[in-house]
Amino acid sequence: MTLRSVLYGLLFVFFWSSAFTSARMIVEDAPPVTALAVRFFLMGVIAVGIAKWQGQSWHLTPAQWKSTLIFGVCQNALYLGLNFYAMQTVEASLASIIASSMPLLVALIGWVFWRDRIKPLGQLGLVLGLVGVGIIMGYRMESGVDVQGVLLCAIAALALAVATLSVRGASTGGNVLMIVGLQGFVGAMVLAVVAFFTETFEVNWTLQLGLAFSYTLIFPGLVATWIWFNLVNDIGALRASTFHFLNPFFGVTVAAILLDEQMALTDWVGVFVVMAGILAVQLSKQR
Repeated sequence: MTLRSVLYGLLFVFFWSSAFTSARMIVEDAPPVTALAVRFFLMGVIAVGIAKWQGQSWHLTPAQWKSTLIFGVCQNALYLGLNFYAMQTVEASLASIIASSMPLLVALIGWVFWRDRIKPLGQLGLVLGLVGVGIIMGYRMESGVDVQGVLLCAIAALALAVATLSVRGASTGGNVLMIVGLQGFVGAMVLAVVAFFTETFEVNWTLQLGLAFSYTLIFPGLVATWIWFNLVNDIGALRASTFHFLNPFFGVTVAAILLDEQMALTDWVGVFVVMAGILAVQLSKQR
């Protein structure tokens, strides 16, 4: 793993984790699905424009088109759409922890549907991950967490796992930035239809909304996705996914600093147990 790959991984983790905090800020002043649809449309315009300027083509291979569609629907529309909606009632720190369980879900899906062999270290990681999530959720349930919002976050994490399993086909064959833009358009179209039937356009125009939306559009939306595809190209999906073990820590830390979300000792214990579980699962997949 080169120094560039390490920097890519750390930047991706920070941008990915901080997106929950900026999303929480956005949904305080704007309808969540509409805001996300606008974000993905603008991201698509910017990414495709830059890609065409660089000479990239939107004539993708069949495998790239398939993966781009799956990625656009599962990650952009389902994963982020459900998270944005849920964060009207769920704290950003809790949403980031649930989403961080994605590597554990990937391992479980592989074991259940493809009969992938899980090494003892991976089995230990799955147990640790479940224990860590159980510690956090047990405390949050006692504190009166919104169960419906938590369920939506869990479904979103499952959709992200499916998107992750499809990313390898999208990241091979070049045209990475073009793919980023096109999967943004896919997410925007799906979310726009949902927003049309479920939301009214009522926005409280504030400086916080403008800054949070701009940050989410540029960094977690455009830059982080581009970094992820390049990271997968450089070191492969398995090694790239190892960086996900840092997501719970960055997610709760950013939320605590910017949103003043209170983290109990039980939460921190659960976070580090989940981190250990994710790391064990990812390391078990390495040769």
